[in-house]
Amino acid sequence: MDKSSSTDNTPRAGSQPDGLQTTLQITGMTCAACSTRIEKGLSRMEGVQQASVNLAIEQASVTYDPKAVSLGALRDKVEALGYGTVTESVDLDITGMTCAACSARIEKGLSRLPGVSRANVNLALETGHVEYAAGALKPSDITAKIKQLGYGAELQQTQEETSSVRERELQRKKWKWMISALLSIPLLWAMVGHFSFTSWIWVPELFMNPWFQLVLAAPVQFVIGWQFYVGAYKALRNGSANMDVLVALGTSAAFFYSLYLTLTSGFVTPTTMDHGGMGASTTATMPSIELYYETSAILITLILLGKWLEAVAKGRSSQAIKSLIELAPREARVIRDGQEVVVPAAYVAVGDLVLVRPGDSIPVDGIVEEGQSSVDESMLSGESLPVDKKPGDAVTGATLNKNGALRLRATRVGSDTALSQIIKVVEQAQGSKAPIQRIADVISGIFVPIVVGIAVLTFLIWYLFASPGDFAGSLEKAIAVLVIACPCALGLATPTSVMAGSGRAAEYGILFKGGEHLESAQQIQTVVLDKTGTVTQGKPVLTDVITAFDWAEAELLKRVGAAEQSSEHPLAEAIVAGIRAKGHTLTQSEQFENVPGYGVRARVEGQEVLVGTRRLLADAHVEVPEATVQQMNDLEERGRTAMLVAVDGRWAGIVAVADTIKDTSREAIQRLQAMGIDVIMITGDNERTARAVAEQAGIHNVLAEVLPEGKAAEVKKLQDRGLKVAMVGDGINDAPALATADIGMAIGTGTDVAMEAADITLMRGDLNSIADAIEVSRRTMGNIKQNLFWALGYNVIGIPIAAVGFLAPWLAGAAMAFSSVSVVLNSLRLQRLKLERNHK
Repeated sequence: MDKSSSTDNTPRAGSQPDGLQTTLQITGMTCAACSTRIEKGLSRMEGVQQASVNLAIEQASVTYDPKAVSLGALRDKVEALGYGTVTESVDLDITGMTCAACSARIEKGLSRLPGVSRANVNLALETGHVEYAAGALKPSDITAKIKQLGYGAELQQTQEETSSVRERELQRKKWKWMISALLSIPLLWAMVGHFSFTSWIWVPELFMNPWFQLVLAAPVQFVIGWQFYVGAYKALRNGSANMDVLVALGTSAAFFYSLYLTLTSGFVTPTTMDHGGMGASTTATMPSIELYYETSAILITLILLGKWLEAVAKGRSSQAIKSLIELAPREARVIRDGQEVVVPAAYVAVGDLVLVRPGDSIPVDGIVEEGQSSVDESMLSGESLPVDKKPGDAVTGATLNKNGALRLRATRVGSDTALSQIIKVVEQAQGSKAPIQRIADVISGIFVPIVVGIAVLTFLIWYLFASPGDFAGSLEKAIAVLVIACPCALGLATPTSVMAGSGRAAEYGILFKGGEHLESAQQIQTVVLDKTGTVTQGKPVLTDVITAFDWAEAELLKRVGAAEQSSEHPLAEAIVAGIRAKGHTLTQSEQFENVPGYGVRARVEGQEVLVGTRRLLADAHVEVPEATVQQMNDLEERGRTAMLVAVDGRWAGIVAVADTIKDTSREAIQRLQAMGIDVIMITGDNERTARAVAEQAGIHNVLAEVLPEGKAAEVKKLQDRGLKVAMVGDGINDAPALATADIGMAIGTGTDVAMEAADITLMRGDLNSIADAIEVSRRTMGNIKQNLFWALGYNVIGIPIAAVGFLAPWLAGAAMAFSSVSVVLNSLRLQRLKLERNHK
């Protein structure tokens, strides 16, 4: 990395490190006292050798011992002192990786850079995500470090550019293995002719000539196979080993031993030649020598073929993202200066007036200003029936306008649209690591050196004891061990499954925010459901109005409507809609206060109006007649949510609303219960109303009259009992509980705050998506375990078989290539995953 000595403190050989130096970008400082406080706080930390804070540029320069204190601990200390730190991130496209050892080495190298707090490299996607302290590094420093480690790195391009680059790389891999195969076929033909059971096969005399074989094998070894030498050199130069080391060692041993025999054999008269110790013979123009040109050439061909097939399969595993991108229209019709112009969708700005004709896809998120139509929103909701849209209604980009022209005002464009956010979440999930991958990372880190040791030991045992003096036979066994043990499949076992599983989940409208959530969802034992908007439709309607004897219904409803229209609560919206439907015109309240969990307080036409629970009126010392309490109880037992109304300190009436459960809620809850998962409904409603709704949905456990801040506490109580808890909600008041739960699931039809706090977003309001998410997690984890079993099984079984001489090197190469391809193909089975209940 091209950095000055102030930041590049990597220890040199033979010297003791003085400590790493990093730079932290700090926010919140206002004066010299702030910078002094931070300096003192950091200096007192164990492992910090020096700390200097510059108030003017808002940076702290810290020299520290990474063995005693981490960069994260330094940031935590600054934040504990009452200030903030700025973290930046960069996404990279990385080339040249061949196995898990490569991705592990890049992660390790990046993590050692001063300022880097997190580095994640995905072998399957060939991408990297690096988080670092702002000011400590530049993206060019990170790419330079990766290049120093022997790989290629560029800042991540757009999906279209990345696809183009990958397509070119795929074609390059295809031509390499095809040319390699073309040169290797005569060598394979000559080898097959040596077997006793293939003595009937005619082999051209030229094919048996060692010099002809050298001419064919050399380009394969040193031109087509040069990538393995480059990779091995760079790996060894950085003190580690990878698949390239094993391939380069194995093929070089076979090639150079054959070259030595060719050079020492000379030109002699025809004689009989044994090959490979196989006991068969044939007539040739050379002396009796054992050559392995075909071994090196065929090994390289098979490995390149395996890498090409692997790349093809990996391309299929990212099909989910490609499908999502293809949903977005590329052009938009915009009204500018009174004229209709067609522009690229990326050029639409917030506030533009967009014309959408019948049959066109809507290019951006917006609000309908003119026109009426029906819109196919199945890509978001899974609902096949179009949704009617009129002025004032919101529309989402990439949905299909069916039968009427619409003019809409763009509200979210580019990367802010709902579709772009979905794509971003899927990309993050596919690029992240599941915790189980740590197993593969640890194994791959020590695997190659162990395999080299086993190969050397195999050679020595055969050469000294099993078959004394048989150099060629002993070398063959050692080569087979080197080749069979390449850890390619091990590195692909987890990321390909995560890619395929998260991609398939996205097709069902389930967005996992990361591989860790995809892994942990399978462990859920208890699901806590918010009531309104989750179990129920979230669109209650006004059903009952009861007034005190001295109040006319119209007068009371005008005051209630004026008070409630300032509230964003679904119940308030239902009351206001119901009052307006009765033909009443509402005025604005003079004062308004929302009392979370209790109701609202407002001043309307000079009078104080309270609308809410018994506790709200009790706290205001309003007396409620016993007969009214009984009426309220009766409404609640019928599943209504009843609210008391008081005007100027006196009870004035009751308004009640009802919210019906979703059509699929009962079925979804039965699915969860059948999966062995306890279901609990949590709500701020009173006990009677909550139990009436729960009974309709088939829920047996209810937590009622829970205030918004109490939902997180109830989740914590369940966790304290040792349960793995998922919280499902859609409102702002659910955000703390969503963040507290082991897995937070936000209904995608709810608020952005809830989705931001959640680990999984369920784009469809159907509660079956909860069971689907858990099912996807279970199937994905099962797939990962299968992959790890096969990847390790190839090596555990293959190495001993190769070591005892039952596996020829070319067969070992074929098995190694097949192991990687089989792991990727097994992962791709997740793309055909059929969940128990097919969404409409």
